[in-house]
Amino acid sequence: MALRNHSTITQFILTGLSDDPHIQVLLFVLFLGIYLQTLLGNLTMILVIRADSHLHTPMYYFLSNLSFLDLCFSSVTLPKLLKDLLSEKKTISVEGCLAQVFFVFLTAGNEACLLSVMAYDRYAAICHPLLYDQVMSNQLCQGLMWGWGLASLNAVIIVLLAINLDFCDDQTIHHYLCELPSLFPLSCSDISINISILSFSTVFLGLGNFFPIFFSYVRIIFNILSVSSTTGRSKSFSTCSSHLITVILFFGSGVLCYLMPPSGSSLDLLSSLQYSVITPMLNPLIYSLRNKEVKAAVKRTLGKYSQYFRH
Repeated sequence: MALRNHSTITQFILTGLSDDPHIQVLLFVLFLGIYLQTLLGNLTMILVIRADSHLHTPMYYFLSNLSFLDLCFSSVTLPKLLKDLLSEKKTISVEGCLAQVFFVFLTAGNEACLLSVMAYDRYAAICHPLLYDQVMSNQLCQGLMWGWGLASLNAVIIVLLAINLDFCDDQTIHHYLCELPSLFPLSCSDISINISILSFSTVFLGLGNFFPIFFSYVRIIFNILSVSSTTGRSKSFSTCSSHLITVILFFGSGVLCYLMPPSGSSLDLLSSLQYSVITPMLNPLIYSLRNKEVKAAVKRTLGKYSQYFRH
């Protein structure tokens, strides 16, 4: 790798979430519970969707991919955070830091693309229900997932540029994880190109995926308002409400983190925790608690396995 261009700095120091040992223990218990809930919830969604033939539809195909991404996203950030909460000195190597930056961009970018695809799926289901199977064919589903390629390419470009940065004597990252905006203030290099590319990629991937979601929901809302019966409106809205909540949680904090300059404040940490820790935990709960088909599939799957173990 091109890490030979770096200064003699071989590691960074993370400030973390707190310096108080008692608070760190409480935070460790809290985030361990969040991580276990994230693993359990998302693994359950993936297994239930795979096991139950009633859920072998485009909507649940995308949902299983969302659960997989949430598993990856939380595993990029939480294990390191949990380790640091039990450590007196919170350090991370330059290589490890850049690896974390890469995987944060990879998973977050892919999730943004996926949420955009899921919005189109909801638009097709509500506005063109009779043509849904034709519009959301297997070939189109697979073609839409190629948006993942763009997010992956973006992550590679961002990290390749970051690899060539030289870092000064200041090793302290005012964050609990390595995010690119928090690394820039530590660099002695000219970071104007990096900031421009980061801003462009945020706008391109963030707002580029947000606008298809926005226009899909504009069409969905007009379609719902045209339904005469209250029951019909409620049913139409319930099919997309879970996805809408996920979009608000993810884009509301994620894009804000990268469009606003880092200040090292509590707001930066809260925004980052929202989209990288809390949202991956909430997504399976949002979809399972608000979705009758998922709840029915969970009961069928549990019943099937309980009969298996009894025999």
